[in-house]
Order: sequence, then C-alpha cells, then structure tokens
Amino acid sequence: MDKSAVFIVGFFVIGGAGFVWQQMQPAPPVNGHSMSPADMSGLEVGDPIVQVNLPAELTENAQVGQRVFEAACADCHGVNAAGQNGIAPPLVHITYEPGHHGDEAFLRAARNGVVAHHWEFGNMPAVEGVTDGDVKLVVAYIRELQRANGIY
Repeated sequence: MDKSAVFIVGFFVIGGAGFVWQQMQPAPPVNGHSMSPADMSGLEVGDPIVQVNLPAELTENAQVGQRVFEAACADCHGVNAAGQNGIAPPLVHITYEPGHHGDEAFLRAARNGVVAHHWEFGNMPAVEGVTDGDVKLVVAYIRELQRANGIY
C-alpha cells in the first residue's frame, strides 16, 4: 500500500471514530438550560403547573393583553399563564422564552393552532375571535410575566 492509500484509509478511520464519539455525547442544553417540561407528578388535574411571580406594574399594552388573555386563553393556560395540569402548558416557562418561541410563534399558534411538540397536552386548536392585534397585546402581557420570573 502506498502512502496516499494509507493517508486516505487513516482519514476515514479517524473521521468515522470522531463521528461515533460525537453521536455518543449527550445533547447540550439550549441556551444553557433544558427545554424539559416541568415535573407535574404531584399535581392534580387543573392545578397550576408553575408558580408565577407578578411584576409590580404592567404597561398599558400588557394590561389590555391581560384582559384579552383572561377572556381567550386562561380557560386552558390558567391564571397568569401558569398552565393547568392535564389541560395546557404554562406560558411563563423557559420553553417559551423569546429566543426559542418568538412573538410570531404566538401569533401563528393563535391563528392556526399548534401540533404538540414540547408538552403532552395534545394539539392546541386555533383561537377563535382574536385578532393579530389582540395576540400582540397578549404577547406583551406574557413577556412581562416572563421577565418578572427571570425568563428573557
């Protein structure tokens, strides 16, 4: 075997070993944290999934968003977006941080519904009777709640 053949075989052996080693490594957390759902094992159906700390004040837009949320979203996502065990996830959760679920994701979810992908509550249907403007105000409310709970 000449030197170039040895080099080519060695290249593929080392590359293959590197690939196998990389595949065996645990997945790194996204943005330094886990996107794992909250532990809900000790909760009754309908219980809040997370505890939400409220900001001292809400902006005007967030106040209007809170009213829209309470009318259109809270039946499922719970008071102050804390979620409800067995019903719907909390929106004040690291899973919905702006870097992972941007504001547009909330607009699309309300408009079109969502196929379940982070939680096991089933698919979310489209929200009837809310406009994109309503949803933008709801997002302002959710983002202010998130910031008050250390989610940026």
